[in-house]
Amino acid sequence: MDAPRIRLTKEKETYLATLYGKALDAHVAHPILGDHFAADAVARIDYDFTELKLPNGGEITLPLRAWHFDQWTRAFLAAYPAATVLHLGCGLDTRVERIDPGPQVRWYDVDMPDVIALRAQLYPERAGYQRIGASVTDLTWLDAIPGDTPVLVVAEGLVQYLPAPEGTALFRRITEQFPRGQIAFDGYSGAMVRLVARLATVRGAKVELVWGIDDPQDLERQVPRLRLVEDVAFLTMPELQRRMARDVSTWALSRVLGQLPFYRNLVRHLRYAFGEEPAARVAP
Repeated sequence: MDAPRIRLTKEKETYLATLYGKALDAHVAHPILGDHFAADAVARIDYDFTELKLPNGGEITLPLRAWHFDQWTRAFLAAYPAATVLHLGCGLDTRVERIDPGPQVRWYDVDMPDVIALRAQLYPERAGYQRIGASVTDLTWLDAIPGDTPVLVVAEGLVQYLPAPEGTALFRRITEQFPRGQIAFDGYSGAMVRLVARLATVRGAKVELVWGIDDPQDLERQVPRLRLVEDVAFLTMPELQRRMARDVSTWALSRVLGQLPFYRNLVRHLRYAFGEEPAARVAP
């Protein structure tokens, strides 16, 4: 028997764009992420996804962003098989299913209560996995999380929505609670925050971005235990440039733009570590 289809109230539609982008990728001949869990979820939701205002190229950028954070997650769990994963602002992402962590991993998906309620309808329970319905900046949810293992914090698509003081307080609390770990997220420059807000207004979408990061080392000064270990310019990732190029001229343009610091710094994938052995910093 097929699983029952899920109907959404109007306000929950905003959670669907990233899920839909990954589902579209799952159906192409050569997918980036191949997230059949996302495709299955979309098939179960009673909604006309063609009505979504998906960002231009979202069927490429969204799965590639997720793929990169998946790679960082797998590398961390290979180094620390007994670890805690805090997937902050998880939305409807199926990372825990894609990664399929081992039995010693405690995995927490954290998002607002209505998002977590929807996740409970879409995705099954699994050992070592818990859902937490709370604002990530209401730090009381961390009181119930044991701090006795290394921790990986994945905050994909979240940080730019957080007020900077609340975001830094969150990261500071995590670095104080756990002995060692890493924090990974995509950071937007101040210019990118302003640009996305303007484009969203033109498209009629409601997007409220507030935290722009122009110098990733600022976070090291605000959260003393953190040190930047990897800084990846997302817009110049070769796979993104290749897939987004419509023809030779657009590919060449992307290569030229990729030489400009302003362009390279618009969107960065940032990985910080704390409490680990010192490692060489990876330059942007």
